[in-house]
Amino acid sequence: MGQIRFENQMLNYTLRKSKRARRMRLAVYCDGSVTVTAPLYFEDNIVERFIREKASWLLSKIEFFKQYQGFPIIVSSKKDYRKYKDCAYNLVLEKIEQFNKIYQVSYNKINIKNQKTRWGSCSRKGNLNFNYKIALLSDELVDYIVVHELCHLKEFNHSKRFWALVEKTIPNYLELKNNLRNNRVTLRK
Repeated sequence: MGQIRFENQMLNYTLRKSKRARRMRLAVYCDGSVTVTAPLYFEDNIVERFIREKASWLLSKIEFFKQYQGFPIIVSSKKDYRKYKDCAYNLVLEKIEQFNKIYQVSYNKINIKNQKTRWGSCSRKGNLNFNYKIALLSDELVDYIVVHELCHLKEFNHSKRFWALVEKTIPNYLELKNNLRNNRVTLRK
C-alpha cells in the first residue's frame, strides 16, 4: 500500500509489481480504490511520478465513482465464475461462428476468464479470451465484444482499418464502446 499527496488530499493506492508487466498501468475501481501495476524493476519514485502525471485523470475517475456511493457493488466470486463460465463459453462460441462467416479469420483457442478490467482480449497466437461476465450482458454488447476481438485477428491494433472492420457488422460500435467504458451496460433479461 502506498500513499501520495496531491491537491491537498492523501491518496492511497495498491502497488503491484509484476514480471509480466511491460509498462505501468493505473486502474480505478468502482469502490474508489486505486491500483498501479508496474514492471518489477521500476523504482517507487518512477511510480509516484507516473501517478502525478495522471493526477487529473485519476481524480476525475475517483470523482465519477463517488456518484455511486451508497449503491450496492456487485463483487464477483469464484462461485459466480463457475456458475457462468460454461454459459459464457457457449454464448461466445455461437457468436464467433455467426460473425466468422463474415470475417473468415482463423483462431486458436477460446478461453473464458475471471478478469477485473477487461471484457475480452486477443493474443498474437490467435487465442481469444473473454470475461465470464459477458454471459450477463445484452446480445448487442456481446456482439460488439466478440466482433472487436475477431477483428484483432486481422488488425492487431486500433487503427482506422481496425474500426472499419468492426463497423462492417456493428455500425453503432462507438455508442456500445462508450457504454462499456462508462459502465452503462445493458444486462440480459
